[in-house]
Amino acid sequence: MQRNNILYPGILLSFLALITAASESPAPITKNRSLPLVINTWEFTQANTAAWFVLNQQPGGNALDAIIEGCATCERLQCDGTVGYGGSPDENGETTLDAMVMDGSNMNIGAVAGLKQIKDAISVARHVLEHTKHTLLVGDAASNFAEKMGFRRETLATNNSMDIWKTWRQNRCQPNYWLNVYPDPTKNCGPYKPISFDVLDNDNRFKYQIGRWNHDTIGMVVIDRNGQIYAGTSTNGAKHKIPGRVGDSPIPGAGAYADNEIGAAVATGDGDIMMRFLPALVAVEGLRAGRTPTAAAETAMQRIKRYYPDFSGGLVVVDRFGNYGAACVGMLKFPYSIVSGDATQKTRVEYKYCKTALTFL
Repeated sequence: MQRNNILYPGILLSFLALITAASESPAPITKNRSLPLVINTWEFTQANTAAWFVLNQQPGGNALDAIIEGCATCERLQCDGTVGYGGSPDENGETTLDAMVMDGSNMNIGAVAGLKQIKDAISVARHVLEHTKHTLLVGDAASNFAEKMGFRRETLATNNSMDIWKTWRQNRCQPNYWLNVYPDPTKNCGPYKPISFDVLDNDNRFKYQIGRWNHDTIGMVVIDRNGQIYAGTSTNGAKHKIPGRVGDSPIPGAGAYADNEIGAAVATGDGDIMMRFLPALVAVEGLRAGRTPTAAAETAMQRIKRYYPDFSGGLVVVDRFGNYGAACVGMLKFPYSIVSGDATQKTRVEYKYCKTALTFL
């Protein structure tokens, strides 16, 4: 009995030590892909290649410069018309920009939302990261900050964006994002006023399907050969959004998340829904729990699908070793761009075929 009394506390202490070590250590995942790595949402291959080129510059190539150049390339190219200037006009015909960059070594973040008259959204986000103690600056004040940092004000409208807006107005402002107002927003333009609570209709939230061509984001993850991870996003938001709307892209854990000890994730899709579930954070925590990148991505998307079966979106996840995966719902397939290994490697596009029915965990 005396011997047992001595052994049991020892066994208990050893067990507790194992639990503590498991909770504090990065998940043990087999290394099967080489670093460095650049991965991003959609077939934005020029952005991927631009980041890869910067990352492999000798001397001085680093993950932060690479992710800024990658996202900035998409802003300049106006990728799909949903990134950068000249796209996704709001109800007033104005284009505004959202962007974020996150440092996985210290969890620092710089982000802007509703940025007006400044084309370089991801670069302004970098200045928020490097020159302020804040995380997110918004609207006109964010533009004023950008001016102080040396950026030039200029219109974000183009002939194309104004044509999109005029056509929308001629179509009685259809579709739009209003609910429970009058005149009937499914038949008329505003201005609107709220209706009484006894006739609320929340089902209309699902009648405007969000997809690649009316709302999209470049989400990018860069990992250098030393394991430094950055995640970044840039977008001009949803077409015909109500002025002042902010999507998921500049929201930490929603549009992107990075942790050098674990990995990173970036999301794209219906940002108004995605930010309610923080899928990028959920996916990274899935990696921490020992899931593969694909399993972590699918778990994060399943949580959204359970509540919003008509939701459309995609998620790219990569662990700290360069293993990657993706998940998607509400579309046939979800393309993403990837390059990794030595400097001679070229960007390729891979596809994740989306599940039409998910088994909820």
